[in-house]
Amino acid sequence: MINDANRIVFKFGTNILRNEEGEISLTHMYSFIEDISLLRKKGKEVLVVTSGAVGIGAKKLGVDTSQSNVLKQAAASVGQQILMRIWQDGFEKYGISVAQILVTEDDFSNRKKYLSLRNTLSKLLELGIVPIINQNDAVLPSELVHVCFSDNDKLSAIVASKLDADLLVMVSDIDGLFDKNPKEYPDAKKIDVVEEVNSKIEKLASGASAGGRGGMVTKLSAAKVVNLSGLYAMIVNGKKPRIIKRIFEEENVGTIFLPNKILSHKKRWIAYATNIMGEITVNAGAKSALIDKQKSLLAVGITGVKGDFKAGEIVSIFDEEGGEFARAMVNYSSDECRKIMGAHSHEIEKILGYKGDDDVVIKDNLVIL
Repeated sequence: MINDANRIVFKFGTNILRNEEGEISLTHMYSFIEDISLLRKKGKEVLVVTSGAVGIGAKKLGVDTSQSNVLKQAAASVGQQILMRIWQDGFEKYGISVAQILVTEDDFSNRKKYLSLRNTLSKLLELGIVPIINQNDAVLPSELVHVCFSDNDKLSAIVASKLDADLLVMVSDIDGLFDKNPKEYPDAKKIDVVEEVNSKIEKLASGASAGGRGGMVTKLSAAKVVNLSGLYAMIVNGKKPRIIKRIFEEENVGTIFLPNKILSHKKRWIAYATNIMGEITVNAGAKSALIDKQKSLLAVGITGVKGDFKAGEIVSIFDEEGGEFARAMVNYSSDECRKIMGAHSHEIEKILGYKGDDDVVIKDNLVIL
């Protein structure tokens, strides 16, 4: 099944691209490039999501990026050109052209920008080019909190989902998902196949790795996104020799996450590929109507509104216990929602002086998480 994948996204973490001294590891990178080049020659389409710019830039400048966000941005701007030059030089040795794509949350949050980005990436693949994608840390605002991706694991999942890839491979420094932390328990066993990323599986994750922003938590989140998009995902250890080649020789390497239910492109965008601009809390009756009866959200079921959002933006839907269970595109702004919450649909026009829609959220613009 993995060998049949035609469009593949590879995500390379910071630690897998560096050696023990924090310098860029040419041995690792050129090994990855060689294996990806073999896939390209077999006619497979490949996108690369790369981390490492901040770490490489910090090493070059001799600075500690944890001291300030501005230092991190400066390091990213220096490290990105070094990182990109290595990818470009390596692929050119195999006659393969690459393209640099730097993205921010707004490129996905704004639907017009997202569609333009999707078209650009699709055309690059059509032309036989390998897109090299990274988060544009040099310009990323530090005040953003509810963003569609805060690390490159999630970014790679969104890219895979939006580009209709068949497979996402997260190349890390661990063999896969284990039944317990292998760094603490020598008898920990690798889980070869995960059918669904549920709460039981999520409890097996640990935090971020040193030097990077991701970890098993973010990798499971990424796997969940692509599985809900009908794609396969894998976590493999990039420190193992020729790991990419071995994946497609169908060796038992890493952990495979199987696809399950498939969301439409629009619902994928609502659920995962845009910034969350606010929160709406609903009562138990409204929650039941949304989940069990697949109904639209009416104002009468709303009990609380947080944030400042406009009509057409994306919000999280919470129950009264504080649990997020859905995301949706709203028909009314936050100010309007505060005025009409708890009201019946026929009362909206009297309260606002106008009525745009009976529903605060229509069912086609709502995704149950």
